[in-house]
Amino acid sequence: MKICIYGSGAIGGYLGVRLHQAGAEVSLVARGAHLAAMRENGVTLLMGEEKTVVRPRCTDNPAELGPQDYVIIALKAHSVPGVVPAMQPLLGDDTAVVTAVNGIPYWYFYGTGGEFDGRTLETVDPGSVQWNGLGPQRAIGCVVYPATEVVEPGVIQHVYGDKFSLGEPDGSKSGRVVALSQAMEAGGLRAPVLDRIRDEIWLKLWGNLCFNPISALTHGTLEVICGDTDTRAVAKAMMLEAKDIGDKLGVHFRVDVERRINGAAAVGAHKTSMLQDLERGRPMEIDPLLSVVQEMGRMVGVPTPTIDVVLALVKQRGETAGCYSRPRPAAVAAPTPEVVAAR
Repeated sequence: MKICIYGSGAIGGYLGVRLHQAGAEVSLVARGAHLAAMRENGVTLLMGEEKTVVRPRCTDNPAELGPQDYVIIALKAHSVPGVVPAMQPLLGDDTAVVTAVNGIPYWYFYGTGGEFDGRTLETVDPGSVQWNGLGPQRAIGCVVYPATEVVEPGVIQHVYGDKFSLGEPDGSKSGRVVALSQAMEAGGLRAPVLDRIRDEIWLKLWGNLCFNPISALTHGTLEVICGDTDTRAVAKAMMLEAKDIGDKLGVHFRVDVERRINGAAAVGAHKTSMLQDLERGRPMEIDPLLSVVQEMGRMVGVPTPTIDVVLALVKQRGETAGCYSRPRPAAVAAPTPEVVAAR
């Protein structure tokens, strides 16, 4: 089984080590000092007192690797459209593309039926670059739950979690998704195959769409945001607006709003990824976590007044910090024949 991890930072590197241990032929696409360290010293994974070092193939040139059985995208969602052209050498006729990214994926409306079937989302896939260049028929959904960190180039610290929920857009237990699940579980991960992967995507997004931007604006931890009456009320209002959108799209929320907020509060004094990115001067994932929810609200006719206000504020906060720029349509990749048929 040939698996390329495209974006081998904290999560991608963790996945790469685990899949390599399971016997998969793993290659990692990375860059900079992290790539140089992995080439020279291997990839080091720290888990508690345990230290594991593996030596998969590491490169910054996907053209060296050739077609893969699976390409697992482990980049920040907003950076994916820009690398679609570079990914083309990895894509064979039967290659599956696993979207291990936050937020709503490019393939969300593939095969859904109804009025939105085949609809693309400009806020997460400007110019339909991913839809045309990767193809929705290749997609396998993946919801990432572990927390990991690159503590120094080539060295990944596991913080908590081992679950990667998988699912085909059509809900089937296809041979390719079952085989990937088995490979991940052989590497010590939990990789359940779900028949409603979109529900799982929304469950994670439900918290990310409010806690991330609120934390970037206030610099509060989850514990503070959920414990303060006023910011908790803002988060709840955003979540209820999002739930109205999800309900219109047939999403099933298996927990209620209060339980979801309480679950975030229980994490404690944790800084969200968006706040960490802001503090470190890195690009912020505003569009795949929040702008897309506003876009979907417009699609289904659900007003989003609280989301609109918070989105406007966090966009400006990101721009003034040099951590966000409003997206421009990327160059459109030529669609494959399969994509033309799918649309």
